[in-house]
Amino acid sequence: MVRICCSRSILTKTLFFKAATTSLPRLQVRSVMMADSSFNKIQIHRDDTTFDAYVVGKEDAPGIVVLQEWWGVDFEIKNHALKISQFDSGYKALIPDLYRGKVGLDVAEAQHLMDGLDWQGAVKDIRASVNWLKANGSKKVGVTGFCMGGALSIASSVLVPEVDAVVAFYGVPSLELADPTNAKAPVQAHFGEQDGFVGFSDVTAAKALEEKLKASGVPYEVHIYPGNAHAFMNRSPEGVERRKGMGMADEDEAAVELAWSRFRSWMSRFLLP
Repeated sequence: MVRICCSRSILTKTLFFKAATTSLPRLQVRSVMMADSSFNKIQIHRDDTTFDAYVVGKEDAPGIVVLQEWWGVDFEIKNHALKISQFDSGYKALIPDLYRGKVGLDVAEAQHLMDGLDWQGAVKDIRASVNWLKANGSKKVGVTGFCMGGALSIASSVLVPEVDAVVAFYGVPSLELADPTNAKAPVQAHFGEQDGFVGFSDVTAAKALEEKLKASGVPYEVHIYPGNAHAFMNRSPEGVERRKGMGMADEDEAAVELAWSRFRSWMSRFLLP
């Protein structure tokens, strides 16, 4: 069983002992280089800091901020952003680099990076990213994210008033960061039935989120996918290999396609004219 430190919604040092040495540097570097050719790297300013972001998609299209897993801005999150940019009539997808250029190549590195994340600062990065998109041609902007990014996506529905819609994958923020009862933007959320991250993205956390969203009064959907574990949306060869190394060998292409279909329906409902 995997446990979560509920006070910060971060994974504890005890998770995935057998995966602590898992590393795929060659595969990751190759994939990032392939994906990078599609992205424009920009810099976004907020308060007294500047951070890099990666943008792909149509100019003047509705925007979607795509938030990283605990690994950082790696091949998988860029795969997701590229896919999202091509949905429907096209979106402008933006990935803010919440880790400021750092990427975890194994579980221990990813754990260290997420342990050191300033969650309130990350929410400020998200707000700056949303506002950058709105200042650069996107009339409406959604936020989506995976794992750590999923939790931050839901937090943005509470704390970032400029957000028009949220789709979160397997992550719930701590109440100290953001209470979903106070959500102001529509939220769709996706979880795997076999997710073992207790209190963060397991079925109990998903059902608790559903009750809070119900109380918020915003439009919401919470979907649970039978037989699927954490990070089930990661379907690149590298992502599949990494999940297997972490003990998650489930492969359910039908669930992935269903989740993307629901994602498209939700974002088009709230972002497209």
